[in-house]
Amino acid sequence: MSESQQSSSQTAKPVTAFSSLALKSELITNLDTMGYQTMTPIQAESLPLILTGQDVIGQAKTGSGKTAAFGLGLLHKLDVKRFRIQSVVLCPTRELADQVAKEIRTLARGIHNIKVLTLCGGVPMGPQIGSLEHGAHIIVGTPGRITDHLSRGRLDLSHVNMLILDEADRMLEMGFQDAVDQILAEMPIERQTLLFSATFPKQIKKMTESIMYSPKRVTVKETHNSDSIEQHFYRLKTNDERMQALQLLILDKQPQSAVVFCNTKRETQQVADELADRGFSALAIHGDLEQRDRDRVLLQFANKSINILVATDVAARGLDIDSLDAVFNYHLAFDAEVHTHRVGRTGRAGCKGSAYTFFNEHGYITELIAESLGREITNEELPPLSTLDIFPPAPLMKTIQIDGGKKQKLRPGDILGALTNGNDLTGAQIGKIHITDIRAFVAVEQALAKKALRKITSGKIKGRTFRAWLV
Repeated sequence: MSESQQSSSQTAKPVTAFSSLALKSELITNLDTMGYQTMTPIQAESLPLILTGQDVIGQAKTGSGKTAAFGLGLLHKLDVKRFRIQSVVLCPTRELADQVAKEIRTLARGIHNIKVLTLCGGVPMGPQIGSLEHGAHIIVGTPGRITDHLSRGRLDLSHVNMLILDEADRMLEMGFQDAVDQILAEMPIERQTLLFSATFPKQIKKMTESIMYSPKRVTVKETHNSDSIEQHFYRLKTNDERMQALQLLILDKQPQSAVVFCNTKRETQQVADELADRGFSALAIHGDLEQRDRDRVLLQFANKSINILVATDVAARGLDIDSLDAVFNYHLAFDAEVHTHRVGRTGRAGCKGSAYTFFNEHGYITELIAESLGREITNEELPPLSTLDIFPPAPLMKTIQIDGGKKQKLRPGDILGALTNGNDLTGAQIGKIHITDIRAFVAVEQALAKKALRKITSGKIKGRTFRAWLV
């Protein structure tokens, strides 16, 4: 690629109104009803290029609006009357694929009869086979499960005219290169390819050179203001020091929602277990967890039933955990860009955030971080040991699991109605409600959880009695 192909930075400020784009009128109308008039920086930079059919490399962080950028692009290009798979979106995890598919369906509400199919591992193959037999326009999925279907002859990608690789750097980190290559081999060479990545390591550059044609590169800065994040650094040597420092800081700062980043899966589980043993509300998420357990941890963190999520970088990428009080770097990231991405999880949407980083000694990574901050990194004093006498922060909510879901025709309104029937619980005391095919989960204020559980188990929802328990 030439230098001009690698960058799309423009001297003129891009137009930011969605109405200025040559999008299908149904998409513009739907965006207007959703209250979306102005594009985010990544959308303003990339959408005009996508709509002209160019290959695009987009470097942007989670929460930047990149899903809507490629989602609007593929929906504009889609021919609904051709009931063939025309677009494929590859994602590294089931969670991200579910989010992407949901957003594409929302963006497509103004266009009738568009079928978006999600193909991910960690769920039964049977329903996916049935859905594939009925066909689809858009496939969103993980490389492993898509190659499974390809190898069994269930998937025809010969009509694909747009391929999107979302969180491409993470896909490579997770070892999906061979699966991606297998999928690419089943697609037409003449197609539009879009690649979005939070970081841009050498492997990504090599990939773009082999699968893209004269791509335009779009890079946008963080979507949050770095001034809204206070960064603190503590020089520590042993893991015993780190665990005590982590406890002291959590007890002193009392965050309601925080992520602790570790560099290995084993370390992640050890840190979460030790925090839990010492009375903290903490759970781990990493690649060795079963999908069912992973889903449950994420759900409890999202609905405020646990305060602390201990995660690896790979496990935390692409997850909807943007509204954080604090980020703790148990160990320094291996890369300064990864450090920036970790820290960028907090201090968003006009809120203040804090990041606390433990490091062994000053070196190349700390120098790069200092350069990005525009100041030297100095070793700060930890809170006093007397802080250990303070109780750990308690979660605001508790999760109730109900033994019924979409297959039993349960809806959020049904559960909310059952809980608020009478004067002992109000809607304000009930949090997020999440319903899967065979399970439902509802968050209730911690002090009222047992009362809410009794209402569900002793009462009826839609005329039926359901088993339920506290998670």
